[in-house]
Order: sequence, then structure tokens, then C-alpha cells
Amino acid sequence: MSDVVTAPAREPAEGLLGPTPGQTVGPFFGYALPYTRGNELVEPGTPGAVRLHGTVYDGAGAPVPDALIEIWQTDPAGKVVARSGSLLRDGTFTGWGRAETDREGGYWFRTLNPGATEPGRAPFFVVTVFARGLQDRLFTRAYLPDATTDDAADGVALIPGALENDPLLASLEPERRATLVTAREPDGSLRFDVRLQGEGETVFLTYDEGPAAGKDGVGA
Repeated sequence: MSDVVTAPAREPAEGLLGPTPGQTVGPFFGYALPYTRGNELVEPGTPGAVRLHGTVYDGAGAPVPDALIEIWQTDPAGKVVARSGSLLRDGTFTGWGRAETDREGGYWFRTLNPGATEPGRAPFFVVTVFARGLQDRLFTRAYLPDATTDDAADGVALIPGALENDPLLASLEPERRATLVTAREPDGSLRFDVRLQGEGETVFLTYDEGPAAGKDGVGA
């Protein structure tokens, strides 16, 4: 029987890099991004507090158990909050929150109804989605269904026609427009489901800071 000869390992040619080692596919949201009470923008029992909740679905209609949702919003008066304290959760309302989905793809926030940034405009939450299979985060909006904003007199005041007159919503077909509007539940909470692909896919936005961007900074 002849001897078995093992070829020596080949060194990379001069000036060339060796093969890149294999990488483990994420996401790894659980290491640093979620933090205690990240989904609680206000304390329990805060006057005017509302629960924003929903489910994230993939293209096959299955819930996504490892997604991460962030929201940004104005305060009830329609002012963009510019205060630190989000990570501390010390009772300061900063208009920002972060929530991971559970095993059923569900998420929730305790927050306040956002106010309109301009008279007659429809209030909305800015929503960002991180999830497996996404090369980058996705941006969308979650409008209040009845276009309400907090009012010092009676708590909530209607803004007639605000949804219909919103430039973004008006540019969409009715069935696509519906994916950006929350549903008011019987208990007063707001439901906003996110569908990443497939039937009823949520409308996602591209933000462009260039001259072609609209007033809301939304490009095509």
C-alpha cells in the first residue's frame, strides 16, 4: 500500500487576502438594544396615556418573534420634544420608545396621543422596524384613526378632514392608505399591525434630505 501524501497548506499569493471566515446571521437585538421599560414612554396612570400595540407579520403571514419596533412622536401639543432621558425612564416624556416583539410577534407601548405639528394636519407616530431578513431598518407612519389631539378642555378634540387632507395619505390608493392608520380598540387603545411583505403590506417610506424631498422629508 502506497503512502498517503498530504499537500501542504497553500499560502495566499502576495498581495492577496485569505478567505473571509464564515459569519453567523443575526439579528442580535437582545444583547444591547432592548432595555428595561423601553416601551413605557409615560408612567402608569398618566392622564391621557394610551396603549399603542400590534403584531409584526412576515411575507407568509406568520408573526415575527424577533423584531424591534421604535417610535418617535410629538407631545400632545404637537411639539417635537428635545429633551434627554429616554434611556433613564425617569418620568421625562421624550417622545421616543423601543419595544421588542414577543413569541407571537406582538409589541406594545404606553404613551400619549401625538398632536398635530401644524393646524389641520393629521397626528401620527413615526415607526421604525428592525427584523430578521432586513438589510436596513424600515420607516413608516401610524396615524391616529380619528385624527385626534389632546385638548386642555375636554381631553380630545377632532380635526375634521385631517386624514383626508394629509399629503402622504392623499397620494396613496385607499387600500394602501389603510395600512398607515391605527385602529381604535373598544378599550381606547390603538392597534397598528406591521406586515413586512405580501397581501396588505405596510407602506414603508424613504426619507430624503435632498432638494427633491417634500415638506415632511419623504422622498420616493
